[in-house]
Amino acid sequence: MVLSAWGCGGSDSPTTPVGDTDDINPRPGVDAGTGGGTDAGTGTDAGTGGGTDAGTGGDTDAGTGGGTDAGTDAGTGGGTDAGTDAGPVDPWPAEPTANYSDRYGIGKVKSVGLDLGKNIWVLDGDRIGVVRADTKKLVWVSGPVGQAADGQSSTVICGGEAGRAYVGYNAPDLDKDPEWPDIHTNFIVTAKPCETPVNEQVCYPFSPRRLNLYKQGDVDAVKLDAASGQVAFESHINQSRRANVDDNGKPFIQTGPSVVDGVSLGIRNSNDHHFDEDRAMVSCTSVLRGPNKGDVFFGTNHGVVRLRGLTYNAHRHPVWFKPKPPPKENEPGTQMAGYTYGLGISPSGDVLMANDYNFGTVTPDTKMETWDDTKTESINQQKVKSSFLLDLNSQEEFDYWRGFQQTTLDDKYYLGSKDYGLWNMTIGSAGNPSQRGTRIGADIPALTNINSLASTNDGSLFIGTNAGGLYRLTPAKTLEKVSGVPGNRVIQLVYDGSVPSGMLLVLTSEGLTVLRGY
Repeated sequence: MVLSAWGCGGSDSPTTPVGDTDDINPRPGVDAGTGGGTDAGTGTDAGTGGGTDAGTGGDTDAGTGGGTDAGTDAGTGGGTDAGTDAGPVDPWPAEPTANYSDRYGIGKVKSVGLDLGKNIWVLDGDRIGVVRADTKKLVWVSGPVGQAADGQSSTVICGGEAGRAYVGYNAPDLDKDPEWPDIHTNFIVTAKPCETPVNEQVCYPFSPRRLNLYKQGDVDAVKLDAASGQVAFESHINQSRRANVDDNGKPFIQTGPSVVDGVSLGIRNSNDHHFDEDRAMVSCTSVLRGPNKGDVFFGTNHGVVRLRGLTYNAHRHPVWFKPKPPPKENEPGTQMAGYTYGLGISPSGDVLMANDYNFGTVTPDTKMETWDDTKTESINQQKVKSSFLLDLNSQEEFDYWRGFQQTTLDDKYYLGSKDYGLWNMTIGSAGNPSQRGTRIGADIPALTNINSLASTNDGSLFIGTNAGGLYRLTPAKTLEKVSGVPGNRVIQLVYDGSVPSGMLLVLTSEGLTVLRGY
């Protein structure tokens, strides 16, 4: 069977893993998108058709190595996602500062999230818990479930619809295969006896060993059972949805297989299921109001995946193309896509994406199945496509972005770096490969190493640092240290602006504190 070689083609509050390796290096892995033909046989996973994310030409993904960089991006403009909702009932205390770890017995956890029902979800290794909005009681799942039951390492948690949360897991990048070193690192044969990628001559054999690589990482859905009041495993996310057009110009929903030979394919490329590029979930953000409320976006080792209910679309990403050395200097460049730790939702509802190299924005269509459509000009428009910050480093160097936010009132954009501090970014034009920036707070040592950003309804920007606690850039653009929050290391910020007084969840090395009134 001859197949397409396409691979890439195709909250408001982000969440991130806890341990920072501090050692992320680009890898020379091949990036799927090589353009070209049609994905195989079935009309359900075509690999062609409208709106594939280019990713093309490049052979290599360049990712950023480490997969579990830590408490990076977190906070995001949770409640600042646009919309006209009347607003949900606010079940939580209105006091300006409260220690929820002490009050509700949460203790120290690695990630937190909010769902549309205002339940507070917590993640602690293989333990998943929720502080119920109705009873104010913390309920833990009875034991490891889903990927955790298989011994896989969790990274982040985000709430979705009322009573549902999504748990992300880590997975290693795929390197050159020892048996078939010439096969694209992320291409997995799913049909027997063998499959030949387009523009290649080798028919690579079906391998149960490689098929089982699909099992690593990805996302589980868990739910709060209304009858029992307990947390239960709901599903391993493996059903893709993608808008496509058949050979006769008729629109259809491309789905592709979700299970092959008893193996769940998990999250793989929506334009071609053979490419398993989004493996490690390193951040996530929940949309808490507006037309897309209930959706969750995951930042991965390769791009950004969109979830709705128990379905997903993968993926999009800001990228750049590295020229190939002689004698291949005239071939399409190598696609470089860093790990997406920086996720946010702007006041107008744009998705803000920042990885170790680049950043970009998308005004997401209300149809989640069009998320990876980069061709249709009327949807998924971008104020910034793929840019680096000219005033910081060259395109080839890592900027280590860990937060990307837009403040209310003045619509200014801010980027936070793990190593290079806080920057105010100014957009020149959408298609520019670079944008300009100004460093903010360079005279404050604590603001050099940033793990998280959160924009709030009053026009503030909260800045979670790696060792200096929580800071606030006020609407008047003055910087101040926020008192009353235990812990110097801020792991994550989650903001819900859909409630009248706002609700900022501040997760630190000492636990969860909630601030109100911003």
